[in-house]
Amino acid sequence: MDRDNVEQPGLPVPTPGSAPLSASVSHEAVYAALYALPRGGLRRELLACLRQGKPARGRTPKGSERRGKLCDMTSLRERPEDVQGRLVPGHWEGDLIMGADNTAVGTLVERVTRFLLLVLMPTRKADVAASAFAGALNTIPAPLRRTLTYDQGKEMARHKDPALATDMRIFFADPHSPWQPGRNENTNGLLRQYFPKGLCLASLTQDQLDTVAASLNSRPRKTLGYDTPDERFTSLLAGVARTHTTPPTVRSKT
Repeated sequence: MDRDNVEQPGLPVPTPGSAPLSASVSHEAVYAALYALPRGGLRRELLACLRQGKPARGRTPKGSERRGKLCDMTSLRERPEDVQGRLVPGHWEGDLIMGADNTAVGTLVERVTRFLLLVLMPTRKADVAASAFAGALNTIPAPLRRTLTYDQGKEMARHKDPALATDMRIFFADPHSPWQPGRNENTNGLLRQYFPKGLCLASLTQDQLDTVAASLNSRPRKTLGYDTPDERFTSLLAGVARTHTTPPTVRSKT
């Protein structure tokens, strides 16, 4: 992609003699107008144009926690400062994309580069999730797998197993706080373009998941200076390879 042709949205710049800009509109005002004002068919058409196509704005209220709690968790609040500030690569966020009939796909996002791995998840059972996440993370060279941040989903009941298998520390977000592992939450929103809610994910193959991941990893990101996650992560791999006799490999399609 020619980055010079990537549209970079911004506010209009006043020119000599033009009237000064006296007001601005926040994104919340735009969303409020879209969700509150239109009715009927017009409302459906406008909301369908939104990236995630949600029928309502805001978070769904949660009742009291009825699930058992995970044992021996380490809170996200105990993460080192270099994780919090995204200063050092190798720190990952994990989650599940849910589908119909209790199906799921695992997601792993590297916090600095936004590089994505999608993980085939035959079931949501804790032993299966532990093995699947460990297998995916072990395709990454050790210097680039330092920590994993996850929510308190029951699929991570055996979190000690992937921690031991990958030699990574695992931290957990507070209950019902999806904004804490923010990179993964944002990526999951993008993935809903490929895996809409209500779609059964049981028939997907790892090759299909790798193709979807490659599509997002090749998308320029404003936060990366319009580099792609793949470009940034490949640069990290090259740096690791220079210090290893055997160049590391990562499962991805470019």
